[in-house]
Parts: sequence; structure tokens; C-alpha cells
Amino acid sequence: MERFTVRTVDYHTGGEPFRIVTDVPPLRSRTVAEKRVEAMQSPEVDGLRALLCSEPRGHADMYGGFITEPDDEGAHFGVLFWHKDGFSTACGHGTIALGAWAIRTGRVPIAEGGVTDVVIDVPSGRVTARVSTGAEGRVTSVDFVNVPSYQLHDLVKVETSAGTVNTAISFGGAIYAQVDVADLGLTVTNRDLPRLIELSREMKTELNDTAHAEHPTDSRLNGIYGVIFFEDQGHEDGNLVQRNVTVFADGEVDRSPCGSGTCARLATLAATGKLAEGRHLVHHSIVRSTFIGRIVGHGVEHGRNAVTPKVTGTAYATGEHLFVVDPDDDMTPGFVLR
Repeated sequence: MERFTVRTVDYHTGGEPFRIVTDVPPLRSRTVAEKRVEAMQSPEVDGLRALLCSEPRGHADMYGGFITEPDDEGAHFGVLFWHKDGFSTACGHGTIALGAWAIRTGRVPIAEGGVTDVVIDVPSGRVTARVSTGAEGRVTSVDFVNVPSYQLHDLVKVETSAGTVNTAISFGGAIYAQVDVADLGLTVTNRDLPRLIELSREMKTELNDTAHAEHPTDSRLNGIYGVIFFEDQGHEDGNLVQRNVTVFADGEVDRSPCGSGTCARLATLAATGKLAEGRHLVHHSIVRSTFIGRIVGHGVEHGRNAVTPKVTGTAYATGEHLFVVDPDDDMTPGFVLR
């Protein structure tokens, strides 16, 4: 085995990491959705994911994306989102990071007027990172315009070690269960985080083999990707304020308010009439970063009322890395303690 290197550019969106990799082993599949399935089965591509997520180069909550060709000329590029447990179908915070990265690197030129649409093909569909720039081309904010999002189930009762938990389930590019922490006697704080991680695992185990975790038409999107634990914090200028922590994959904690999770929340709030027309969701995270979620369109998707969500945030570069794998290193690709 020869010495191996891989370059990455790292960003964070609301505190959540996003590691960008442009030099990716080739994938033959035509669409990004098909590339995701191929990547999951590829020892080379999945091995690169494991290398960059695992310690000592990553950590249990690492997140990133492999840049790929788009489905067609209608998008600037495609991306495969990944974490320590595999490849996800959607990622809002990653899309926001990619929009900022594409503008800052000149991969996508800034449009006249200072608002540039960076169009990206992701496994769940085609999304847009609408990047606003100010003086000297500095990125000021990024709007993540997602695929149509909709509620799948209004009320599902799940048996856990905390008793029967009421959850709503919605699709926002991935499928999310949502729980009001007040029903659990818990809070969205560091103190209660270990218990929320535990409950998220219990809920996914109970739900994932049921019809409640099925996508209406695409089995590749099946499964409860994350559990959103939220708490109401009243209203601000007529807008709904909530704080959440999203626990996704196998116990991974999103430091941001979760982009695709915010879309799932908007779908649920719209379906249940809890978000007034023309108002938005001020969505805080466990580390007190904030996304603003808005509904910018309505329609019907798979026979369900759907919304087009827009989530506003921003992202910043945290570093550039040249990772090295020594051929004599017997800890390759690494390890995950949690």
C-alpha cells in the first residue's frame, strides 16, 4: 500500500461541521440518487467516508459531502452527503455550506444584483442555495430552498422507556419524527442531551420497520433519519419561536437547528395550522445558533398537501486539510468510540 492523501475544505453552518471533498473515486451511476446507492456498496468510496469520519481524522458527529456530477446541465454540481453511519438523502446545513463555498471559491460566479442561485442535485432531488453577497462579494446569508415537504403522519404513538411518546412524522428531504420535550419532562439542554439521544435510538428502533417510516413512492428514502426534540419558546413579532435538537443516524447530534429538519417542522406546522400564513419559524439550536424557516410555496405531493420551504442561515470556512494515511498505520480507517 502506498502513502495516501486526501484534501478537504471544512465549513460550519450554525456550529455543525461540513467537510467538502472534490477528489472522489469515480461513480458510474447517472443520477445522484443512484450514485448514493452505488457509493454505499463501493469499498473505495465508503472507505473514504469512514476515513474522514472516524477518529483520529474525524469524530462521531462528523458530517461532510462528496462533490459529484449533477444529474443534468440544470444543476451546477451534485453532492453525496455522509456521516459516520453512512450516506444521507438530504442535508440543509450542508447545502447552505456548499452555497457559501461555491461562491467564495468562484465555482459559481456571483450574479448581478448580488443574489446567486447555486443549484445542487442531492439524493432527494434538486435544491437551491440562494446566496446573498454584499460589498466585495462577501457572503452575507444563504437561503436553502428545499424539495417539497409534507406531513406523513399527524400522530403516532411510540412505546419507549419514558412511556408512550406522541410524535408527528414529516418528510423534508429525509423523514423525521418530532417530539415536544415538554411531554417528556425534559428540555433542549446539554443536561438532558444524553437522555434525548437514548430516546431517539429507542424511537427509531420502534418505527423503522413500520409503515410510518416509509416514503410514499421511493423506498430509497425510507427510514426515520432523525428525531427532532423541540420546545416552544413563544412568539416574536408574531413569528413562532422554537428551540430544537435533532438526533440523527445512530445518535449523532446536530449542532445547527438542522436544515432539512427545519423543513420537516415547517411541513408539520403548516399541516396542523400552527404557523400562521405569512409568518415564519425562528428555529434555535442546542448551541443557540438560529435558522429562519419560511414557507414560499404550496402544492400537492403524492396526494398530500405540501409546502416549499426556505431556510435561511450562513456558513463559514474553518480550515483546509491535507489528510495523510501512512501505509504502516494499523488504525486505518480509524475508530469511533461512541
